[in-house]
Amino acid sequence: MTTTADRFHALHAGPDVLLLPNAWDAASAALMADAGAKAVATSSAAVAWARGYADGDAVPVAAVVDTIASIARVVSVPVSADIEGGYTDDLPTLAETIKAVIGAGAVGINFEDGRRDPGLHARKIQTVRATADQAGVKLFINARTDVYLAKLAEGEAALAETLRRAALYAEAGASGIFVPLPIEEDLLSRLAAGVSLPLNVMGRPGMPSAQRLGELGVRRLSSATSPFNAAYGAMLTGTRVFLLDGDTAGYAIYGKDLPNLNVRFG
Repeated sequence: MTTTADRFHALHAGPDVLLLPNAWDAASAALMADAGAKAVATSSAAVAWARGYADGDAVPVAAVVDTIASIARVVSVPVSADIEGGYTDDLPTLAETIKAVIGAGAVGINFEDGRRDPGLHARKIQTVRATADQAGVKLFINARTDVYLAKLAEGEAALAETLRRAALYAEAGASGIFVPLPIEEDLLSRLAAGVSLPLNVMGRPGMPSAQRLGELGVRRLSSATSPFNAAYGAMLTGTRVFLLDGDTAGYAIYGKDLPNLNVRFG
């Protein structure tokens, strides 16, 4: 895992932007790796939905860890796990969760502050870093700040607060900073210039190309829930056609290029 963790860290060093697709189970992760992904991350929302839970700290930790383990079993690329805010604010409990996440095979995590006090989140990052170090794993802690996503501030105040939190989290031991929502080139450039760690952004309609993001200073682009939405949207469309008169053509349109997973996992 040390070698894999080092490889994951190195993917954030450029010159190319790390394009990180977000999976929700072993099959989705395996297909992403087969498609050429250099690393695979989970989407907390997609994992929760696939397990029958709403997004937002609702899915049991055991289910999250099981998902990570199933993904790590079938891919050889680095795996990063979105663990929301750690599912607890109790530091000893958080440490046990991090041990389980690392034990399942993750060499990176997404770790969000949400609406909680940034000072508390910094202490949680310290706990994560100390726990990972004790386990001997150079865990990539992608500290997500939700100033823009949760609309905690606007305009220049939002930028200032995001950069303040980024500095706080960097000092606490974060490896990267994740700022979801912004897509404007000027704002992305200012964020990249003001953050001392690799900057991760979330893929959205209107986002500049990966090449342009690299020129702006962004180091990582996540697909978020787009793959899940695409996969299940196609299934919903195909099922509606099937339920009309039993025609499976709707499924065939989307599944004609799908590899044989039984061979893949055999």
